[in-house]
Amino acid sequence: MMWKFSMHLVSLIFLVMGSLLCLSMSLMSLQNLTSYVIEWELYSLNSSSIVVTLVFDWLSFMFLSFILFISSMVMFYSGEYMNGDKYYNRFMYLVLAFVISMNALIVSPNLISILLGWDGLGLISYVLVIYYQNEKSANAGMLTVLSNRVGDVAILLSIALFFSMGGWNFMVWSLYTNENMILMKVLIVIAAMAKSAQIPFSAWLPAAMAAPTPVSALVHSSTLVTAGVYLLIRFSPIFEGSLVQSFLLIISCTTMFMAGLGANFEYDLKKIIALSTLSQLGVMLSVLSLGFPDLAFFHLLTHALFKALLFLCAGVVIHSLGDNQDIRMMGGLIVNMPLTGVCMNLSNLSLCGMPFMAGFYSKDLILEVAFMSNINFISFVMYILATGLTVSYTFRLIFYSLTGMSHINNMSSISDNDFVMTNPMMMLSLSSVLSGASLSWVMFPEYYMICLSSFMKGLVLLLLLVGSFIGYTLNIMSLNETLNSLSLYFFSSFSGSMWFMPFLSSMKLNYCILSLGKSYDKVGDKGWSEYFGGQGGFSAIMKGSYYLEITQNSMIKIYMKSFFLWVSIVIVMLILI
Repeated sequence: MMWKFSMHLVSLIFLVMGSLLCLSMSLMSLQNLTSYVIEWELYSLNSSSIVVTLVFDWLSFMFLSFILFISSMVMFYSGEYMNGDKYYNRFMYLVLAFVISMNALIVSPNLISILLGWDGLGLISYVLVIYYQNEKSANAGMLTVLSNRVGDVAILLSIALFFSMGGWNFMVWSLYTNENMILMKVLIVIAAMAKSAQIPFSAWLPAAMAAPTPVSALVHSSTLVTAGVYLLIRFSPIFEGSLVQSFLLIISCTTMFMAGLGANFEYDLKKIIALSTLSQLGVMLSVLSLGFPDLAFFHLLTHALFKALLFLCAGVVIHSLGDNQDIRMMGGLIVNMPLTGVCMNLSNLSLCGMPFMAGFYSKDLILEVAFMSNINFISFVMYILATGLTVSYTFRLIFYSLTGMSHINNMSSISDNDFVMTNPMMMLSLSSVLSGASLSWVMFPEYYMICLSSFMKGLVLLLLLVGSFIGYTLNIMSLNETLNSLSLYFFSSFSGSMWFMPFLSSMKLNYCILSLGKSYDKVGDKGWSEYFGGQGGFSAIMKGSYYLEITQNSMIKIYMKSFFLWVSIVIVMLILI
């Protein structure tokens, strides 16, 4: 036990020290407007050299500080959450490797070294998703790793295209905006869509909830799913004025609307939070496609803090309820778990964008900039609906888990007295309240000029009020009018299943490929190829050897037949001549 305690405590100390160091370096870089590029020559042969390039600017330092801080809280939290696990040490090493892979991706300006961190994230996430080693985890892990492989292939093809241009460093080619790079832009966007789970790659994100809750807190806040957003932030200069931006805007708006709609029909606590992550990723990519990468990065940082807090609170609830994740089996948790309830409400209100919480400073600015931009009507409506649905499913979650009627088993032992699990939650709660204003002062010393009408200015607040009322009131009604929902069965099944995305991504796609493989196996491998190869060749050789054996037998009948055959051939040839 002493080894387990010391392991998560040492991780906490070293990661927090690294976070503070990176934060101070980021502030110095912002103050002095400096960046550091380190080139490390690993190997040189004749005129060829292998060089590792690392870039340290305020962007990478800031992101590193947030990742190290959140991972330190998650590691310390895991000391109690994974306390009785047989493979505790393996789990902690895997989480550390996961953090190292993300850090390698952040400081790499080279597509090849980015691929190392990118692939490391995909591989270790697969190992963590299948951590519990059952059939559900295996299926979820396979869906996760195969979806991410699409992005890996897109990165590999981008490396090939960059090779034809003379280098792999995107810091150089970000200044090169020739329209001939359209294929490279499309590949980078596809890679980011696959890693950040945009449509049609959205099915793997809720499926990855099969991993332990501390892993979910890390994956959905600052590491795996944000890698695609970070890649597009780095590549944002080459997308300006491109058609790829319009494509990304439509995809991201559709994704955040689909995720918000699906979360209002979901009853699994972790999947609701996963769908909220998917919705916020759509918000980040949509404002990035409008040409505001700094706002996307701002929301990326604030979202990382309150989403990690929300997952840690969910982990405490699930841990206390004996690994039960159905929100219909909860209720009244604010009475038995007041500290967890307060932290969960802080993260939920920050997710909604309630004024003066961390999420408010980023989401409100993003929505106002989007309303002020020259976007089409469909994207505008999706922004409004997605924002209202976010508030709706958040208050629905509050009703079912915290404030509604208690449905908890009387034998359950519910409390939040464990300081190892509650201390990280309190630290992240403090960050979720203060980080929004602090980051806005640091990142935006000059104000954004927002010019909107009074109605458009108050539309965001109106969406918060209407969404909270609908999300809370309709679920009170649904408890009393359950049978009426049967008339909307198709709509609820369509919306609650992410528009049948998991079915289309796994069962339907696999069915076509497997049926084609079965036909090939039947007709080709066990059919004509066997007839002309394997069994057919063996039969032909056996028949030939049988006839050869007959001819070699000393039989007068065969000799006479062969004699008359040759005589007749000679006579025919003489006649023809």
